[in-house]
Amino acid sequence: MGGTPTVAGVLLAAGAGRRFEGDTHKLLAALDGRPVLAHALEAVLAAGFDEVIVVSGAVDVAHLLPAGVRLVHNPDWAAGQAGSLQRAVAAAAQRGHDAVVVGLGDQPRVPAEAWRRVASSPSPIAVATYGGRRRNPVRLHRSVWPLLETGGDEGARTVMKAHPELVVEVPCDGDPLDVDTVDDLDRLQRDETR
Repeated sequence: MGGTPTVAGVLLAAGAGRRFEGDTHKLLAALDGRPVLAHALEAVLAAGFDEVIVVSGAVDVAHLLPAGVRLVHNPDWAAGQAGSLQRAVAAAAQRGHDAVVVGLGDQPRVPAEAWRRVASSPSPIAVATYGGRRRNPVRLHRSVWPLLETGGDEGARTVMKAHPELVVEVPCDGDPLDVDTVDDLDRLQRDETR
């Protein structure tokens, strides 16, 4: 391919958020006066990727994206996370990126430094760890994109299980809590006030 390797930061923001029983979709719910997705997006943008891609589905998030962020819609979002990841890597391949670093739009307390640390790994697959537990973001070099599931809700986990020799763990700071429920959102709000 030639040239300097490029990396896209990817936020998956396509799911229905069914467990969140608030008065809006969880990605649009307010955390510190801004939508949950806005916090996650701020960290990805601050990490300094060559491109930022947001994969949407169940809810329209276009109004939250600043100029320059690429929105990719997944009309088959209900089929699971693997389809959204496939759309993200297809978008990255179209632009010639060498890797993607993938996180979730409902993880508002994953800091930019975690994204940068994972992105800087030379391993085919790099996964952030928090207190020794694997969470997002995950770096996927283009060499592993053909190994990714095409359906279901596993994302990159099945590839990591099948090919542990390709995986490097990257210790990170931050809180990888997914906002799945109103209680999760309340917990993050409480943690901020301490």
